[in-house]
Amino acid sequence: MTWMCCRFSELSSVQLYDVLQLRSAIFVVEQNCPYQDIDGLDLHPETRHLLHYSATGELLAYLRILAAGVSYPDVAIGRVVTAASARGQGLGHQLLERGVQAAKSAWPGQDLYLSAQAHLQHYYQRYEFVTATTEYLEDGIPHVGMRWQATG
Repeated sequence: MTWMCCRFSELSSVQLYDVLQLRSAIFVVEQNCPYQDIDGLDLHPETRHLLHYSATGELLAYLRILAAGVSYPDVAIGRVVTAASARGQGLGHQLLERGVQAAKSAWPGQDLYLSAQAHLQHYYQRYEFVTATTEYLEDGIPHVGMRWQATG
């Protein structure tokens, strides 16, 4: 099993295809939420893409990390997704732990932000994210803004 964290320019065309396919399969098809996934933020030179492949080459988990000021004032974690075939194995926890570490490594001392589906607040709270906004609709799905506060 392989983990990689890279910038857009470091993704191969196959890896990019895998990312877009997984995000579409979950966010658009499974969650029945038509929205413009390809938003231009993947291309930003500071954006990081965290991917996890199985030993057989299937993309099982993904998230992206945006530098502060690209989409939100803080460094932002988003597009957090685990393939349906890989759920229930703790992979989502590994993904988020690695994502937080990658963000902290790239931008030390900065707060992290994410727009979480409201029903996942308790999941993110395990990783010291605190609810920072009231509930709002994003693409027809209830969300809350959550923040992880850097210390020191």
